Amino acid sequence: MTEAEEYDVVVLGAGPVGENVADRVRAAGLSCAVVESELVGGECSYWACMPSKALLRPVVARAEARRVPGLRQSVQGPLDARAVLDHRDAYTSHWKDDGQVAWLDGIGAHLYRGHGRLYGTRKVSVTSPEGEHHVLTARHAVAVCTGSRAQLPDLAGLADVNPWTSREATSAQEVPGRLVVVGGGVVAAEMATAWQALGAQVTVLVRGEGLLPRMEPFAGELVADALREAGAELRTHTSVTDVVRNVATGAVTVSVRGPEGDERLEADEILFATGRAPRTDDIGLETIGLDPGSWLPVDDSCRVEGSDWLYGVGDVNHRALLTHQGKYQARIAGAAIAARAAGTPVLESDRWGAHNATADHTAVPQVVFTDPEAASAGLTLAEAEAAGRRVRSVDYDMSGVAGAGLYGDGYTGRARMIVDEDRGVLLGVTFVGPGVGELIHSATVAIAGEVPVERLWHAVPSYPTISEVWLRLLETYRG
Repeated sequence: MTEAEEYDVVVLGAGPVGENVADRVRAAGLSCAVVESELVGGECSYWACMPSKALLRPVVARAEARRVPGLRQSVQGPLDARAVLDHRDAYTSHWKDDGQVAWLDGIGAHLYRGHGRLYGTRKVSVTSPEGEHHVLTARHAVAVCTGSRAQLPDLAGLADVNPWTSREATSAQEVPGRLVVVGGGVVAAEMATAWQALGAQVTVLVRGEGLLPRMEPFAGELVADALREAGAELRTHTSVTDVVRNVATGAVTVSVRGPEGDERLEADEILFATGRAPRTDDIGLETIGLDPGSWLPVDDSCRVEGSDWLYGVGDVNHRALLTHQGKYQARIAGAAIAARAAGTPVLESDRWGAHNATADHTAVPQVVFTDPEAASAGLTLAEAEAAGRRVRSVDYDMSGVAGAGLYGDGYTGRARMIVDEDRGVLLGVTFVGPGVGELIHSATVAIAGEVPVERLWHAVPSYPTISEVWLRLLETYRG
């Protein structure tokens, strides 16, 4: 049986991005259907942001407590791995989405469970797990918010090994004795930190120079130093050539090629954190002249180029693969959809207006929840120079800030500020050190607000806080 139903907006994907698009168009008075094939709440809620940070919080808290006089002797023992995993399970609602379904219902969005595919212009076909078929028609817009998935390398027989991806790494119920982590990005760094602290012997294999290649070089260097100090092994300029799992023992043999030649490692599990691919391979892109499995190129309102009704929001547009940035795009796209539905002008020339996701280009913040934390907003020095900007970078050793010393003995960290010398505003800021994740929003505000450096001189940081690093950066800049 096929049922045809019509809505103002149809949202494909009920992760944080899809939920926010639905929220914004419903707030504007538009009717909305949301289609989801897995759990409402998406990757972030069940296999990414929330479970990974639930795993990492006890790790970082213990590390910071060990730096505090009078407390360090009380926290020298191992973490209670089972308690940490149970805490993680609670934060994922034990992989049940009742609460998020209730939220969708509360805003008046209609949820369709099942696999959704584009079915030509403004149409989405949905096949439910029970085999029911629906054809949804959107009067104004279809928003593709299907996110991304882990991308595995092209290694023969890899599927037979049952490797971990980010999903398995954040949902595993046992601590592996030996874990090989392949990759050097955020997932690799965070999961290496978590599982090493939970009791695994971790070996990280990085093809390039080091960890966190999209951040300032010192960020990856400080995180790598801390991983080694914690007992993990880190190998750079190393690639995996073959992986085999022994059926009898369950052990994984990993063949690698590095500076010292070819070698074999053994592990209980292997995690591939080697990039992301868009979840657009089976959503019917071919029915509207687009290539299945491709990223969706969009304008700053997140409308797909060449279309007047299709939007690509969040990871699928490849602008900034971060939950908070996808939710930001969703707020922009929702406002643009509502404006166009009402016949209200969408001012594309208004860079910081309600309908342009300008921050995607200039003010993207990110926190890596390792020990030490690494946090950045805006451009790195290399990115600013590659863009042809006339810039000056200012560095400061964060251990020289009174608040950092009080935060913990032996505080190690570094800050960098990138100044556009022609306009006198900040283009980028990076902090590395314990507790800096809560510091990065100040940088995001300064960059997005294009606050002149001379005005920042009058933003007085409280003493003695780690935020006083702002004063030290500005003093160094002024000379």
